[in-house]
Amino acid sequence: MWGYPLVILLVGGGLWFLIYSGFTPFKFFFHAIDLVRGRYDNPDDPGDINHFEALSTALASTVGMGNISGVAVAIFMGGPGALFWMWMSAIVGMATKFFTCTLSIMYRGEDSKGKIQGGPMYVIREGLNKKWMPLAYLFALAGLFGPLPIFQTNQLVQILRDFVYIPNGWVEADAAFSGNLITGIALVGLVSLVIFGGITKIGKVASKLVPAMVVIYFVSVVFILAVHIGDVPYYLGLIVSDAFTGKAVMGGAVGQLIIIGIQRAAFSNEAGIGTESLAHGASKTKEPVREGLVAMMEPAIDTLIVCTMTALAILVTGVWQTTEANGVTLTLNAFNEALPTFGTYLLMISVFTFSVSSMLSYSYYGSKCLGFLIGAEKQHLYNYFYVFSIIFGAVASLDAVINLIDGMFALMAVPTMISALLLSPKVRAASVDYFKRLRAGEFKEFKK
Repeated sequence: MWGYPLVILLVGGGLWFLIYSGFTPFKFFFHAIDLVRGRYDNPDDPGDINHFEALSTALASTVGMGNISGVAVAIFMGGPGALFWMWMSAIVGMATKFFTCTLSIMYRGEDSKGKIQGGPMYVIREGLNKKWMPLAYLFALAGLFGPLPIFQTNQLVQILRDFVYIPNGWVEADAAFSGNLITGIALVGLVSLVIFGGITKIGKVASKLVPAMVVIYFVSVVFILAVHIGDVPYYLGLIVSDAFTGKAVMGGAVGQLIIIGIQRAAFSNEAGIGTESLAHGASKTKEPVREGLVAMMEPAIDTLIVCTMTALAILVTGVWQTTEANGVTLTLNAFNEALPTFGTYLLMISVFTFSVSSMLSYSYYGSKCLGFLIGAEKQHLYNYFYVFSIIFGAVASLDAVINLIDGMFALMAVPTMISALLLSPKVRAASVDYFKRLRAGEFKEFKK
């Protein structure tokens, strides 16, 4: 499914949003920061969570294992040039998120319990006519499986198995399945404590976890890059040059390299996939454009900053050429090369917080999709399926996990991008009106 048609839909659609908006949202990046800070939060607005909690919930799913393991997978499969195409995908992804998340507020609808909900399926139902409803059902069906926490579980189990259980003799290398299973069961209990509390509790926990985990990881990688500061300019140049030669993949198949970069960027920042709309659709606001501006920040934080730091850490330490490791193990080798002894523990803390925070947010996405399909009264049943999928992620192979998630993300992207493209004139009209009122000083500030 991740062939040229889907790449053209995601990147071509993002370019259209970028040009069609006249780059206007980018000019109001600092206004977006004010929105996240809560300066315009009105407690009486409809919704469940504020702008910061919506951003944190979305980032909890995007700033996660895609940034630690996903980048490593991209470099393993496509070499340094894959990161360049991740950058390009993130830039157009900022425009995509502005449009999709503006629509998530503009076309919120009621579920079967009469509660206001947002997301691609409601955008299609409320914004388009009935002939487009099969797209809404396609998204909801794929949304039952795409957000499963199996990749996060798989990579957390991998690092615990390879660097804690086996070295300490807790399990034998040829009997690691039992250790994986026990870890999976423990994660089921931990995640269950939060996700059964709903989006309000998830938002509160995510708003605490996300800043802490980003700081820990950021400081660790900055130290690694400081140790190898002389190599950073060379590898930044290599990322760009390798993007157009494709030497590292399939004998110079640049097209395949582009697909790898965009695929991994989509997994990391989720622009155009639709999960971002599910989180931001719950935000407390009457101004759709505000949520688009807040969401626009995510690819910048996730891909342009965090993913780039991970990639540079892997490249400057040389582990991408000296080992056959893939996924989180490759990133861990980079940490150990620059930070002997401490590297393992620092990355383990990051992996744990990244994994758990992603697991918390993803459960909300799937439950909303089930509620759309069979009724909000029964959407809580999804959480049982969700937590037990953690066990599958713990014992399955990395390839099986990546293939399942990538396939479902591809199916989710189709209805999300098609509906956003069809309704893009509505977003543009709302943007012109909003920015005109903003310049005129018509908005009340609730927090100075």
